[in-house]
Amino acid sequence: MREIPDALAAHLAGDATTVCHGWRVTRRDGVAIGFTEHDRDLRFAGTDFLAASGFRASETEAAAGLAADAGEVTGGFSSAAISETDVAAGRYDGARVEQFLVNWRAPEQHMLLTVQDIGEVTRAGGAFRAELRSLTHRLSEVQGRSYGRRCDAAFGDARCGASLAGRRETGVILALAGDVELQVGGLSAASGAYRYGLIRMTGGANAGWSCDVEDHTAEGDGATRLTLWLPPPVPLSPGDAFTVTMGCDKSFATCRDRFANALNFRGFPHMPGSDFSYGYADGETVHDGRPLFD
Repeated sequence: MREIPDALAAHLAGDATTVCHGWRVTRRDGVAIGFTEHDRDLRFAGTDFLAASGFRASETEAAAGLAADAGEVTGGFSSAAISETDVAAGRYDGARVEQFLVNWRAPEQHMLLTVQDIGEVTRAGGAFRAELRSLTHRLSEVQGRSYGRRCDAAFGDARCGASLAGRRETGVILALAGDVELQVGGLSAASGAYRYGLIRMTGGANAGWSCDVEDHTAEGDGATRLTLWLPPPVPLSPGDAFTVTMGCDKSFATCRDRFANALNFRGFPHMPGSDFSYGYADGETVHDGRPLFD
């Protein structure tokens, strides 16, 4: 049961109240920003809550039990609060939102109302609308692993165990051929080395953004062409720096032959395919129990 601080409870019991809402948004990179619907900035709970954001809450649905509550907040883009570039870059996706009730005449009188996650964020006409999901929505997320013939580890992480030494390079964008095709310089690996790899921007408007690489072609004379799976949230520009890591197609054969990492393979290569599972024994098929590999 929520306990209301004595000072705030006494204020709420009075004939007139001076309360408003405040939101503290903590992004996944640790950056915390406060917003309030009041007409001046407030400071409490160790955070400055900005009034210039135009933050306001809409109708909220609440349910008993473990049902996921739903709500949303809206606001305008501001250089002092939330910029359109940050929203487009996904820096607020999955951020935690704490909603407070505060006495704006005495900000030390406040209480935490809810803790929610930001879901879908939409932009239109210089404003944004962010969906708020209660923490119980995480109960509907898929947990654990699923059986599959291919590896489900990220290349180079702790579960994979493969060393990234000598398998990562830094480069710079030389020219653009559309949203997802980049001509870059600074890479020395042969064609295909970075196919299915990961590119992470370290400079420019997309700094911190990462994306999977669809294809990699070394064109000679120090130029290389990279094709991305998805376009960036903000257009890239010549001169933007990046880091790219070699990729893996997650097959057992690649893990064994290319990276000598078969002992750490996180898939199930012996699992027969659907054609074998639904097949039947005949005189021409070998059924001797030997393992099946990718």
